[in-house]
This record gives sequence, C-alpha cells and structure tokens, in this order.
Amino acid sequence: MDKRSPLDEVSRMGNERFDPSLTDPNWLVLRERRRIFQNWMSQIPSAAMNVLDVGGRIQPYRTLLSNRLRRYTAVDVRITPLVDVAAVGEQLPFREGEFDLVICTQVLEYIFQPESLVAEVHRVLKPGGVLLLSAPSASLVDSANEYWRFLPAGLRRLLQSFARVEVEAEGSSVAGFFRTVNACFEVFARYPMARSAYRHSFCPVVNLAGALLEKLSGGRNNQLTVNYSVRAEK
Repeated sequence: MDKRSPLDEVSRMGNERFDPSLTDPNWLVLRERRRIFQNWMSQIPSAAMNVLDVGGRIQPYRTLLSNRLRRYTAVDVRITPLVDVAAVGEQLPFREGEFDLVICTQVLEYIFQPESLVAEVHRVLKPGGVLLLSAPSASLVDSANEYWRFLPAGLRRLLQSFARVEVEAEGSSVAGFFRTVNACFEVFARYPMARSAYRHSFCPVVNLAGALLEKLSGGRNNQLTVNYSVRAEK
C-alpha cells in the first residue's frame, strides 16, 4: 500500500516537473522550460523577493529561488498542502504592487478570460516586477475545461500592458514533433500496464532521438513549437 502523504505526493509531482525522467513524454519541453526559467530568474536583481505562484499547487520552480525569498505565496483553486490561498487568478486577493515576481505556468489555457488574469497579475506586481509564465501552443486536450492555445503574437498582444515582453520557444519544431509523438502514444496506450511498458521502452528512445536531432538542427524552425515561455516586465 502506498503510504505517501499529500505533501509527499505534491512534492513528488513538483520534482518530476522540474527534473523530468527520460520516461516522461514531456521531457523535451520540461527540461527546456527549466533552462529558460533558470536563466531568467538569475537576471532578476532582487535578493529577497515576494513571490506569487498563480496555479501553485506543486511549485516546480520554487527551488530556483530558494535562497532569494522573503515570502512565497501560492494561489490555486485546487487545494494542496503547498497552497496558501484558495482563489482564482482573475480575482487575486492581494494589494496593488505587492510582489516582485509572479510565476504562472500552464494556467492560461484553463482561463476563460485570460486577459483578466493578466490584468490582475499586472496589478499586484511592483513597478519593475517580473511575470514568468508558460503556455501551450499545440498539445493534446488535457481537460474539458481547457479553452485556449497561444502563439507568440497572441502572447505579446495579451501582455501589451507590460513594458517589456520576451517570448522564448521551449524547443523547436524538432522537439515539438518528437514530444507530440510521445504524447500521442501515451494516449493510445490506454491501460496502465501498456502505458508503463511504453514509458519504459519506446518513450526514452523518442526523447533521446528528439534531443539529438534538436541539437543537430540548431533549433532554427519553430513552426511546430508546442510550448512557449514568457518573461514580462512591468
């Protein structure tokens, strides 16, 4: 019997998102997001930050800020032992200009009016504060409550209230193709035993092939990029 506590479970999920195994169909994308976020966080000058994590039920990127935190506050509609405040991103219960950094990963696609969430994030950020977010541009449907996919021009339009916006692909078309292959096989392997067998056999081969070809291609084509990271400065 699995005796893992709720805290252990969400910590495990966060660790798997931050440092994915080769058996994870999203390995190519997740390892690139970690690299991008690590680079952007290293450029933030603040030494003791007030950080807000919107959709922060597992907090995979908190570890990148472990020695630079004054306060870390997680908001989510799904309560876990890591969530501090139960709230929706469109109605954040915080003062204007309260945070130095807001993190919001893989949340926008579930928000019916994403511009409302962006407006709230902009409101609670200090002048010069930074938003780090990630959003899918092409992926399989994960939930009946998903509404959107996002492209660079759309993200810039959504974030036009910010002074500076930088959008970076989480892998080129090569990585996008191989990640999509893995995601599709994950869906086709409907039963747990089949899915486990796939993850521990074919999935790592696809991931490694994608990483090798991504490196050889130089990542020059982004037509099939499946996810984007964004840095927006107020």
